[in-house]
Order: sequence, then structure tokens, then C-alpha cells
Amino acid sequence: MPSLNDVVHRHTDLTDADLDWLHALVADWQLLADLSFADLVLWVPDRDDEGYRAVAQMRPTTGPTAYVEDLVGSYLVKGRRPLIDTAYAEGVIRREGDPEWWDDVPVRVEAIPVRRGDRIIGVIGRHTNLVAVRTPSRLELSYLECGGQLAKLIGEGRFPHPRATDMGRRGAPRVGDGLIRLDVDGVALYASPNATSAYRRLGLAADLVGQKLGAATAELAPRPGALDEPLESVLSGRQHVRTEIEGNGTVMTLRTIPLDPEGRHVGALVLCRDVTEVRRRERELLTKDATIREIHHRVKNNLQTVAALLRLQSRRIGVPAGRAALDEAVRRVGTIAIVHETLSQTVDDTVVFDDVADRLLGMVTEVATAEARVQADRDGSFGVLGADVATPLAMALTELLQNAVEHGLRGRDGELRLTAERGAGRLRVVIADDGAGLPADFDADTAGNLGLQIVRTLVVGELGGQIDLGARDGGGTAVVLDLPAGSAGAA
Repeated sequence: MPSLNDVVHRHTDLTDADLDWLHALVADWQLLADLSFADLVLWVPDRDDEGYRAVAQMRPTTGPTAYVEDLVGSYLVKGRRPLIDTAYAEGVIRREGDPEWWDDVPVRVEAIPVRRGDRIIGVIGRHTNLVAVRTPSRLELSYLECGGQLAKLIGEGRFPHPRATDMGRRGAPRVGDGLIRLDVDGVALYASPNATSAYRRLGLAADLVGQKLGAATAELAPRPGALDEPLESVLSGRQHVRTEIEGNGTVMTLRTIPLDPEGRHVGALVLCRDVTEVRRRERELLTKDATIREIHHRVKNNLQTVAALLRLQSRRIGVPAGRAALDEAVRRVGTIAIVHETLSQTVDDTVVFDDVADRLLGMVTEVATAEARVQADRDGSFGVLGADVATPLAMALTELLQNAVEHGLRGRDGELRLTAERGAGRLRVVIADDGAGLPADFDADTAGNLGLQIVRTLVVGELGGQIDLGARDGGGTAVVLDLPAGSAGAA
């Protein structure tokens, strides 16, 4: 099914500003669908002005759908639905007198113009399944009244509000979570059963209907300290606002939508949602994230302590071979510490590996500086890697970079280049130097070098990848690591 952007760019002359308005509308129009118990289809004029394209569709969560099939991308010739034509041409809401029949289902059809500024940029078809029609309850009447007011605001270009669209935000209240209808003075005219239950959990003993919502809420959920704006004003129904309150062990989000068709304030619609459990889980996750970061931090500190002890031991050994072995151990432990340090600074168990690679290049360059000047650079990006991949890959790169300096450049000035490429489900890493190159009789499979044995174990055994050593174009050595996408993690 094509996206809204695809259809608009391909078939219409709407501007980017028009498209942004439609995105804001679609982000929030579940509200209209639920209040109307109706399916919504957004039609925009085709570029040739001979018809309309369906760019978005929404089904209600409060009632049966009128259209099982998806209509996005379909074309409607002008004249086939006069209701759409009239709403678009005149900029007024139109309703069909008699219902249409779709697959033996009676459907009431309405057309709501979508206005932006002084232009009509589309039409919303509102389609209500009439199969389950019965005498409406007070809840349904309140829903329909609010839905009608909201439709007027859309036709006047007053909804969505530029700074108040938040239905896509986590924890945003929806119609079914709880609805309160306010009059012009902010007094509750109606509260749905879910809204009443939410306020009962806040500690409300009396009936919410007949009370000023702002004053009642402020009494149940007092806010300590200085406030930019008191709850009495926030919940008066005069402004688009979303706020969160807490009282009696309950956390609730509230969203206020003023109803002011033709600029005349007639009240407000307030949606509320009990998010106590959501916030509790979020706090638990934050605690777990902080604990995991602290663990990584302590592991890093412990590894640095181990490296320091090995470094002290190395200084006390008079045998050059033993000192060199301990120095290599210090470097390997330090590499793991770098990964844990990076993990301690993130909330996820992932690593932006470019930062690690740059630090490894710097570490190898510092070691080589004592003997020669080495220019070390990185091309491309590794992306984001999981911790289980970052540690073995960092160790493998450290060994290969160190080998390139010690055995490839052999104490001479030279260039060391690390290249990372992602694509086709693979991560390809190349470590290249312009040194002396590999010996003629070199065989990577039988080479007894400890560093290469470690690299082979890490790349092939842990990461499930492949390693290839060969000559570099123009002289020197190139080592290619080919890792599967599963090992590479998310870009």
C-alpha cells in the first residue's frame, strides 16, 4: 500500500506545507474516527483536476468498520461521488440523505472539507456502518456531538492545532481511555465511565459532572512548588494542552482540545488516560538501564586496574620477550575496556562502533610514534553494533592494526587505513598498510603468530565471518573481514 508521501508527490500539486498539514491531520484523526464511530478516507485532488486520490485511511476502534479493504492509492473520478465534489468546491460539510450499500452493509456517508489557510486541500469521507444502529446511549451522543464539533474545526482549518498534535506520542490518551466534555466555563457536562474510574483512582469521591475540572483536579493532584500555570487554568478548556498529573498513587495524562467553531468558544473536549503502570515500567527500565551502565563502568575500571598491574609487572621483567608479552596483554585488556567504557555511556546494549574504531586507531598510532610516523585514517562507517559483536570485533581490529604497524610497516613511516562498508546484509572491513607486504611463503592458515590465531578465532568462531589476507594494490598488505548482517547489528 503506497504511503501518503508517495501518492501526494506522484499524483498531486500540493505543496510541502500542504503535505505537512495533512501529516498533522492524519497523526491525530483517530480521534475523529473514534468519536464518529466511522471510517475516514482522506481524498486529495489529482494533478489533472479530473478526480481525487485516496492518500490515507483510518478505521474506528469504537465501532464496526465500513470498509474491510484498503482504499489508499485508489482513484475517484469527479462526478462519481457528488458529495465529495460539493464539499471540495464549496468548503462545507455535506451529508448524504440516504445510506449507501456496500456488500449488504448500509453506510452513511459524509464529506468534510480539509482547509489550510484560505484553501481547501482535500476532503475527508466519513463512512458510518449502520448495521449496529440502535438508540444511542448518553456516551454515544456525547461522542457524536464532539465528533461533529471536531469536523467543523477541520472544515475551518482550526484543527489540527499546529502545536498540539500528539496522538503519536507514547502515553497519549485516546477516546476510549476516558472522555470529559466541558462547557464554556470549564464545568464537566459529561464524563465517560473510564474517565470517572480514572478520577476515582485519583481519590475523587463525589460525582465529576457538575464540577469545574481544573479545580477538582488541582485538589486531587496538588503540584508542589512554583508553577508556570496552575491546573485550574490549564484545564479550563481554553487552550490546547497536554499535561500529566499524579495523586493518590495514580499517574494520569490529560489532553484538552478547545471546541470553538467559527471562533466562538462552546466548551472543550478532555481526554484522560491512567498511565500509572506505564510510568512504573518506565521507572523500572530507567533503573535497569542505570544499573547496566554502572556495571559496564565498573568492569571498565576493573579492566583498567588489571592493565595497570600488568604494566607494573612488565616494568619489573628484565627479559625482553616477557616484557613484550605483558605489553601485548595490556593492549588487549585495554581494548576490551574501551568497549565497556562506550557501553557505560549509552542506554542501550549497543555501541556506535566508529568511536571505538577511531580510539583503536589512535592507540595504535601512539604506540608506533616511538619508532616512526604512521598516518592512520578511517573511511566509511561501521554503524551501531551490539555489545556481543563490538567486543570481539574490537579485539580483532586491535590485533590486525598492531600487526600492520609491527610487521607491515616494520618501524618505517607509512600509512594505515581502516575502511568499513555496509550493504547487502554484510559488513566488510579492510585494514590496509603500504608496508613491505607479506612474505612469499606466507600462509595465513598455518601461521603461528598468536595475534592471527586470536583474530581467526574471533572472526570465524565468534562472529561467523571470513578473513582474507593478501597483497594491497600499490604495495603493502590488505586484510579483509567479511561479517554477516546478523553479526553487524543495526545500522
